[in-house]
Amino acid sequence: MKNILMISRLFLIIGFFSWGFPVMSAFAQDADKVQELQRIIETQQKQLEMQQQQLNEQMQLMQQLQTEVKALAEDSRATVQAPVKVEDTKTAGQARPAENIVTTTAPEKVKLSISGQVNRAVNIVDDGDDTEAYYVDNDNAESRVNFVGTARIDDDLTLGSRIELTIAPNKASDVDQNTPESGDVFEERWTEVSIDSKRLGKVSLGRGFTASYGIASSDLSGTMVITTSTIADLAGGMLFRQKGNDELTDLRINGSFNDFNGLARKNRLRYDSPRFYGAHIAASAVSDKRHDAGLYWGAKGYGFKSAAAAGFADLNQDDTDLQYTGSASILHEDTGLNLSLSAGTQQRDDQSDATNFFTKAGWLTRFSPIGTTAFSIDYTKTGNYPTEDDEGESYALAVVQQVEEYGTELYALYRNYSLDRDVEPDVQDIDVFSLGAMVKF
Repeated sequence: MKNILMISRLFLIIGFFSWGFPVMSAFAQDADKVQELQRIIETQQKQLEMQQQQLNEQMQLMQQLQTEVKALAEDSRATVQAPVKVEDTKTAGQARPAENIVTTTAPEKVKLSISGQVNRAVNIVDDGDDTEAYYVDNDNAESRVNFVGTARIDDDLTLGSRIELTIAPNKASDVDQNTPESGDVFEERWTEVSIDSKRLGKVSLGRGFTASYGIASSDLSGTMVITTSTIADLAGGMLFRQKGNDELTDLRINGSFNDFNGLARKNRLRYDSPRFYGAHIAASAVSDKRHDAGLYWGAKGYGFKSAAAAGFADLNQDDTDLQYTGSASILHEDTGLNLSLSAGTQQRDDQSDATNFFTKAGWLTRFSPIGTTAFSIDYTKTGNYPTEDDEGESYALAVVQQVEEYGTELYALYRNYSLDRDVEPDVQDIDVFSLGAMVKF
């Protein structure tokens, strides 16, 4: 019995060593695998935490960007709705319709106003021999685009800049019987910088209106889109024909009529004083040793609106002294009746002084809710121009319909040009019937 027990114990010891060791070894290996898995899980958990942190940061950045975009959109809407007015490029003291303001990439305080117009017409011209239609850009107010930058420094000072470009295919001043298609015109009208003080006035440097440009154009008739004291703008390039043989001369309409409206647009240094009871003075030093000055006035009261201007210009031309011009216009607001006058003279040494007189009577009324309708009739007489004892006469009938909601003016006009010459050749009259439209933006 004792031997049997010993043999049994021996078998148990042998079985333990043959089966137990592998089991214990397997348990040891499983523990290593668990530790490895735990290490991998911890590593991935750290990676997930880092990714979550990055995602949170990106979400915060997106929310910030959305807030900034929303603020910019609100600023843009508020800015676009804010109107400004800039001075009309034809008549001193008259304001253009409101233009849109947009924010640029310039510093925050600098704002940009973009405006412009397209003004196209068809001129049916009878030169005494032929009647032809010419499709032109209307020189009374040519097509253009205008950029005005302003930065308010403080309550008194405003820094300004302006670039205005003519974009005018087939300008009326370039079209004639031999050249019905004159090509495209792309040129600068304005390129200037300015500083404006409410107390001290405005200083402008660069290309733009000289101080005397506009002194012939005081006009409250509402028909300036097609007829002004500068009557040659309608069809200035057209050539007069000789009487008798119908041959074309080299004499153009814009070389035969002149309202002596200052020095036009030039490179200059200009000063404008503050307004005092509706009046202000302007003076400019112009390139090529020229200079000029003007006095402008506008007022409203007692049922009337009035405008006037006067000035002089030194052209720095041989055999020519000073040029003097003035104009005035009055409108009775209740009836719409209005009257405009303009006169000018150019002093010359070797021949009689050239003169010009222009008068226009008009009526503003409202036949329909779309806008005002303007009628006018005008007469011009030019003496001793282009040569001594030459005399030019012109008259016109015009109607302009405003379409106020769309910034549009529709117009029609008939004008006659007559030139009585003291030298050969005598020329025939030119009749022009014009239809067109100007759209502002």
